[in-house]
Amino acid sequence: MWRDLAPIGRNSESGGYRRFAWTAADTDCRAWFKDQAESRGLTYELDRNGNQWAWLGDPAAGDAVVTGSHLDSVPDGGAFDGPLGVVSSFAALDELRRRGAEFTRPLALTNFGDEEGARFGLACVGSRLTAGRLTPEQAAQLRDGDGVSLPQAMERADHDPEAIGPDPERLARIGAFVELHVEQGRALELSGDAVGIASAIWPHGRWRFDFRGEANHAGTTRLVDRRDPMLSYAQTVLAARREAELAGAVATFGKISVEPNGVNAIPSLVRGWLDSRAADQQTLDTVVTAVEKAAREYADAHGIDLETVRESFTPVVEFDHALRDELGRILGTDDQLTVPVLGTGAGHDAGILADSVPTAMLFVRNPTGVSHSPAEHAAEDDCLAGVSALADVLEGLACR
Repeated sequence: MWRDLAPIGRNSESGGYRRFAWTAADTDCRAWFKDQAESRGLTYELDRNGNQWAWLGDPAAGDAVVTGSHLDSVPDGGAFDGPLGVVSSFAALDELRRRGAEFTRPLALTNFGDEEGARFGLACVGSRLTAGRLTPEQAAQLRDGDGVSLPQAMERADHDPEAIGPDPERLARIGAFVELHVEQGRALELSGDAVGIASAIWPHGRWRFDFRGEANHAGTTRLVDRRDPMLSYAQTVLAARREAELAGAVATFGKISVEPNGVNAIPSLVRGWLDSRAADQQTLDTVVTAVEKAAREYADAHGIDLETVRESFTPVVEFDHALRDELGRILGTDDQLTVPVLGTGAGHDAGILADSVPTAMLFVRNPTGVSHSPAEHAAEDDCLAGVSALADVLEGLACR
């Protein structure tokens, strides 16, 4: 499975993946998922929001155990973020069939659409729509860098955008959702464990900073006469790092847009996107407020107009305690495996669904801690340990 999926959407120059929502690479990933489902005799479904489902047992029976993740990527992302959870779900089902497990609850494997938000700027679009956390009207306003709207992109990929929206009937089918994911950090490497259980997702969000100055000639305009928004932006980037360090949080300006974007032109507009995350809401508010205050002071000092917009936000997500404890109980019966509980600063579909259904997560060790990069990696033995742990969990939840 890993070998068949690996070439899809891979950029030959960077070695990273460009599997963006509703593109040709995304279509190929979806075809791979459908083939995997049908080759196992599972009932395949594509829901109204573009999420894929593979069912063992009657979907209408309710109280289903669901596992899976996503197949899309960030720009030049790694091979494991998302796909490891999807591949592992199929591999775990294969393992349970080898064990002769008898299912007493329906089982579903899933691939949620547009989890990374790389194309339209909003993460977890498929799960947000399903859970009613994103309205069809809001989704219709999403546009990519070329001005293509989400509905237009869906239509071009032969998916009907008129049907998107909340799907309470589908959510009502789910009794538990368990997402396996490569760890996006080094906690497991430092503890020496192959697999961990998630406790919570840190609160996090994305803020857009628009610095507006005056375009002018880079060679003929005196320094004292310039209204260069790049200066204010650069100072704000450093302020974000400083404030995050002081608070024990994280903050990154990872995306920038410049107009007119000429080497010999002073910019008229510098637009930067801040991503910030912290272990608790108060700390996150402190960091973002401080960054915005610093940005405004720098802008005023350089005669720059500043607008800030919060484009997305997810509060702290505590995974279902009973389900989390059940995972610990199931995996704790293996005296060869220790399974620590750890928090994460990364968002996931499991976090979006947590308000609607009981959710939990398993993490697989990432020796370098690198994620959202071609250097992202997990050793084969650890991946297999993740499959075994997921199979144990599914057996404990869905089988006799």
